[in-house]
Amino acid sequence: MKLNKYIIGGAFSLALVAGTTTSCSSDFLDEELTTKYSTDYFETAEGLEALAISLYGNIRWHFGYEWAYGVTLYGTDEFTNGNDLTAEPWNTYDHRFGPIAATPETGAANKNCPAPNALWDELYYGIASCNTIIAKADKITDETIRKRCLAHAYFLRGYNYYRLTAQYGGVVLQLTPASGVVRHLNRSTEQECWESVISDLRQAYELFNGEEFTYGKGITWTKATAAHFLAKALLFRASERCDAWNSATKEADLKEAIEACTYAINARGGRLTENFSDLYANWTGIDCAAEQLDEILMAAGFNADSPTVGRFGNRTYNYYQPQFANVSGGWVKRGYWIGGMEFQRCRPTEYTYAVYDHVNDARLWKTFKTVFGANTVTDASKGVALGDPAVIMILNTKDDHTYDGYTFGAAVQNPTFTDEEGRLPEWKGEGRQTATTGELTSTKGQWIPASSVLYQNGNYVMPDFKSQPICNFWAGINKAEDGTRTAEKGDSYRDVTMARLAETFLVRAECYVRQGKYSDAMADINVVRARAQWKNGENRSFYIDGSQAFENNSLNTGTAAANYINSNLNMNTYYLSNPDLEVTTAASDLTLKSFPANLPAEDEAILSNLGVSGEYQRALHFILNERTRELAGEWQRWETLSRTKTLIQRTKAYNPEAASNIADKHLYRPIAQSFIDGLLNEDGTNLSEEQKAAWQNPGY
Repeated sequence: MKLNKYIIGGAFSLALVAGTTTSCSSDFLDEELTTKYSTDYFETAEGLEALAISLYGNIRWHFGYEWAYGVTLYGTDEFTNGNDLTAEPWNTYDHRFGPIAATPETGAANKNCPAPNALWDELYYGIASCNTIIAKADKITDETIRKRCLAHAYFLRGYNYYRLTAQYGGVVLQLTPASGVVRHLNRSTEQECWESVISDLRQAYELFNGEEFTYGKGITWTKATAAHFLAKALLFRASERCDAWNSATKEADLKEAIEACTYAINARGGRLTENFSDLYANWTGIDCAAEQLDEILMAAGFNADSPTVGRFGNRTYNYYQPQFANVSGGWVKRGYWIGGMEFQRCRPTEYTYAVYDHVNDARLWKTFKTVFGANTVTDASKGVALGDPAVIMILNTKDDHTYDGYTFGAAVQNPTFTDEEGRLPEWKGEGRQTATTGELTSTKGQWIPASSVLYQNGNYVMPDFKSQPICNFWAGINKAEDGTRTAEKGDSYRDVTMARLAETFLVRAECYVRQGKYSDAMADINVVRARAQWKNGENRSFYIDGSQAFENNSLNTGTAAANYINSNLNMNTYYLSNPDLEVTTAASDLTLKSFPANLPAEDEAILSNLGVSGEYQRALHFILNERTRELAGEWQRWETLSRTKTLIQRTKAYNPEAASNIADKHLYRPIAQSFIDGLLNEDGTNLSEEQKAAWQNPGY
């Protein structure tokens, strides 16, 4: 998203909690501004407004490196690590996960493992800028501009402290500009931090001028943005992790959160984007319609301008897909014509596939990429032509026994699909898929170089097909796919959605659940599930993702164009995964008829496995399931499970790599030892070992 020319990407240096006393960042969009101004500029109205606009740059950091998924998705019920072990300690919670950064010398796979201080440091950079704006706002004489700048400053300070408190519990509350390097600091309690977060977000909510899209719809923070995060902060304080002290505020917090959600919902028209695919898959390039949707409440803005690429450019497309080129045995050549890279970081767990209704929930088939086409032929004698399926993932269910006798695997030399007598199975249908037919492109008995299935003989077997030592063969989510890249490992140019209205409905539903108002909760849940249904006339085997942006890419010529056409086949494995289903374009129905009794079969199976009972627990865990179906991979699962104190329960049940190590202490992150070691007492002496231990979260 293109922004004002003054935007900075993480404005100032911060040593511990230092003030904004250094020179301007080199990340101004207008490169000529990098050395134009001294800090005196931020004593002026113009400078403070420029600084307020620069706050948008601070949030881009979240998506520029391995911490994007490490601190948000790993070590939960939804995602585990694939064969690449870069951020493995964040998933396994083993001896390497602690206050000291994991390095190759201490057992990390490489130098890129996210350090425990990364989130802490970067969020305080933004807070320092916010403090300057708030302290000096009276220098802005124009009331409209002053309120706008204050709204932005209070919002980002509240958001950054929300993330810090959600991750670490009590942190340093620095609410005024600091002068120089400060090494004597006090740690506030978690209760005090949530009070500050809620106060800041209330201030922002009051100061924003409604839905004024100053910098472009989808990127500009508005009153609805503040309302959404105010509701999330109030809900966090009312949730289980805060139960030791929140009894006095819980009822009022839930009431206020519902009111804030209601504002956000009504302000954006009270409805969701009609087609789930329009949110992520139907992305055609920079500033396209998918980045302008009313449903988007907050996004990190990226484009082709130099300050939005490089060190903190959008790298999220790297993390979700399997090692498709490797498992295909050379039939699929990776490149910028395919929307994602095969860094094999985020492998969905069995739960993440099983939580969907595989027949009726369109989100499964609009979220997961299950087919890669052959874009290079290494052995024509195999009979696979360019544009044929080369890698497929069949997402069948536990009770399906269609493929019990078949041999699956990665680029084997014999036909991939064989029964016990070595015969090819009879595929449904003949000929190639068109826009109106329902089958996977194939002929009867067509050999596909690499294929996998979720279940055989009632057992979850997908990780077994390519394990070195864990797995690099799975169906990955497509929400970060980007066909506008100009290099195979170049930065993504698409915005990253950080909040949207579907979550607002689910936040309000959870508040109603906590009030015991189950019918109100069901109504909000059904709004989300209505969008997830197949619409009448919809082709269930059609697939699309952000790779389509390559159609507008200047590189879309010659061999690259052919690679794009042959790689992205606009098909999924819906009918192979539901082999008893006849081709249909009828609408489906996901409407809950009762709640929390008589839940859908997939939810009942999960709740039974978790040992969940009672109305409240059933309702809460259903909402956690619905959040997966709607929000899988959207950078917040760890915080959600920590908030509800379901992290240990659900991770032990569904993340085998994390199950043996996760413990109560992992409801909080370790505070970086490098930060603690740099602290001093008020008299300038070093902290004692006992004082350092008191600073650290328990158990680390």
